[in-house]
Amino acid sequence: MAKKKKEDDFQIPKEALERLARRLLPEIQKFFDSEEGKREFEEWKKNKEQKGE
Repeated sequence: MAKKKKEDDFQIPKEALERLARRLLPEIQKFFDSEEGKREFEEWKKNKEQKGE
């Protein structure tokens, strides 16, 4: 069953999402390449395993 649109629903233009992604991706990659990012990722994986996900 299709979800009905609410009057306040809006669509973000594809071009805007692509610009945002191009800007954020390098920053996200830098974070996960850093020691802090690697540490947080390992902690996230450990927590996920403990929860059985």
